[in-house]
Amino acid sequence: MKEIISRHKAGEQIGICSVCSAHPLVIESALRFDLNSGNKVLIEATSNQVNQFGGYTGMKPADFRDFVYGIAQEVGFPRERLILGGDHLGPNCWQNEPAAAAMEKSVELIKAYVAAGFSKIHLDASMSCADDPTPLDPMVVARRAAVLCKAAEETANEEQKCHLTYVIGTEVPVPGGEASTIGSVHVTREVDAARTLETHQIAFRESGLEEALSRVIAIVVQPGVEFDHTQIIHYQPQAAQALSAWIKETPMVYEAHSTDYQTRQAYRALVRDHYAILKVGPALTFALREAIFALAQMENELISPEQRSRVLEVIDEVMLNEPGYWKKYYRPTWSQAMVDIHFSLSDRIRYYWPHPRIRQSVEKLIANLNNVTLPLGLISQFMPVQFERLSEGVLTPTPHNLIIDKIQDVLRAYRFGCTPDAA
Repeated sequence: MKEIISRHKAGEQIGICSVCSAHPLVIESALRFDLNSGNKVLIEATSNQVNQFGGYTGMKPADFRDFVYGIAQEVGFPRERLILGGDHLGPNCWQNEPAAAAMEKSVELIKAYVAAGFSKIHLDASMSCADDPTPLDPMVVARRAAVLCKAAEETANEEQKCHLTYVIGTEVPVPGGEASTIGSVHVTREVDAARTLETHQIAFRESGLEEALSRVIAIVVQPGVEFDHTQIIHYQPQAAQALSAWIKETPMVYEAHSTDYQTRQAYRALVRDHYAILKVGPALTFALREAIFALAQMENELISPEQRSRVLEVIDEVMLNEPGYWKKYYRPTWSQAMVDIHFSLSDRIRYYWPHPRIRQSVEKLIANLNNVTLPLGLISQFMPVQFERLSEGVLTPTPHNLIIDKIQDVLRAYRFGCTPDAA
């Protein structure tokens, strides 16, 4: 990470896409995409996804590391080009507990991530706990971040410290996406970004963390990009002009969250304006979902009814029977909820792919289509971009390859933004 930031600060319009997903096909897509490029790949886990208690994936930080390394080994991707990051590390998961208890758990969370070899650590203590006022005083946030930073510094060995980097601050939306419709988005004011940096510098120095300050590479801000279930707020460089100018005077860059679904030109503009770390998550699993749905339509055309996976029906049944991951986010009317379940840009389906019934039906779908020849006309009908790549001779038409390539459509847009010479 330090090399990428140094090159950006030296004037190169270079950035990095942060892949925020625990889905094996998404991770495989990212690693295959940059297998021969020489670029580093940044893969991040969030605190609610992966923590010392297992998170919603059931993985502790060391488990997630081994999970990613296992995929890298299968792909042949060298570990030295992998960067593992932890996102929103702090009391996020324990906001309903008193601050003292939540911070104790947060310290253990940080230790687990650093001990497992995660080198990019987002110190985020911005959320109020059960006995806190709302919002928290910025100095309290910074002092809590310093407590977390101290835990990281004490856990890291000397070799790890060579690569250890910190990200501070937080964006306006809560981690995990919008729960309601957005009309506009509040661009972070440069004075607030400056205050974030100043309060963290004071708090770190109070705690004897002067050396750790040199490892702070980025501040999380909101440059004016967001999405909800049905709409996207696109980047408007003029609205973020003052914010973009301020960071030039520091040794840091910005990290932008929720950059999913922006245009490739927007990614290039964001990197030009020093939002050099671009986080993406739901757009990747949305592309995965589109690929699975497209393959299901092909299966309906090619496989006899009694042999089909019925994957779309299985998804509906599981999500309706177990609505915990989508109910409070989607519209209450049944017909509207079904549209949201299937097609929402926030892609709450992503939480259900590991479900045993859904996983088995996806495996059957792929197995069924592996046993037949996929007609080019059918691929053109349901995956037209992949059809073009087949015609160009850069893609072989297997179900697995079609899924991977569909996810990589998203990564191609980020490469255009993050790499100055990308066409």
